[in-house]
Amino acid sequence: MQKLLTVDLGLLILRLSLGLTMLFAHGMPKLLNYSAKMNTFPDPLGIGNSFSLALAIFSEVFCAAAISLGIFTRYTVLPLVITMFVAFFVVHGDHPFKRKELAFVYMLGYLALFFADGGKISLDKFFRKS
Repeated sequence: MQKLLTVDLGLLILRLSLGLTMLFAHGMPKLLNYSAKMNTFPDPLGIGNSFSLALAIFSEVFCAAAISLGIFTRYTVLPLVITMFVAFFVVHGDHPFKRKELAFVYMLGYLALFFADGGKISLDKFFRKS
């Protein structure tokens, strides 16, 4: 029982730290400045600047908020893993590691949540009662 609580508390801390910092430090600034960024945002996949920005906002705002709350954690981390993968390997691919390190750390944290799930201290577990 004690070990489960410790693991679940650790997953809660991981979810909150990754989710909320992504939401407020990266996602909200993009959302609030969409019109200013829509023509200059990187288009690493060739789908258009504004659509690339919209995908980043979806993952960095909506998926990050869902992760923080523990809603469908395994599914909501996938867009963030992809976003951070693209940021690390494509957008900042030629940059020194120090410049792209944050995307790498986020990507690994989201991968850890994918494999571990959100833990018992989450809305998913509250609604499922399991």
